[in-house]
Amino acid sequence: MDLTNILVISGKPDLSELVSQTKGGAVVKNLVTGQKFSVFKNDRISSLGEIRIFTDTDERPLDEVMQAIYKVLDGKATAFEPKKADGKDLFDLLEKALPDYDRERVHTSDAKKLFSWYNILLAAGKIDLSSDEESAK
Repeated sequence: MDLTNILVISGKPDLSELVSQTKGGAVVKNLVTGQKFSVFKNDRISSLGEIRIFTDTDERPLDEVMQAIYKVLDGKATAFEPKKADGKDLFDLLEKALPDYDRERVHTSDAKKLFSWYNILLAAGKIDLSSDEESAK
């Protein structure tokens, strides 16, 4: 699963996918609404491919964490609304998917984002287990 073209843009809801780059920025598509819009170099943009989750020993790439959540939930969305869920529900599920997550450095707000992003990526058909299956071979 390649998350390098999936972007988080500060001030914009949801996740966006890079459509094309322009001279002064990029054209992106909102993964929820499908609406295309422009972003510029001065916008705060992060690629999901660069984001890591802290564990007790190191950091795990977000794509591995998303695949682990997908397996735990059998390819279904979360049973709760992540932005409204309490910490217990979030961390119970996170512990099933990533038992060694760092309990001191992963905060409730991080877990809410993680599971919100998971639901968006799942609905958009962006979560696959192909890289996991390839590494198993």
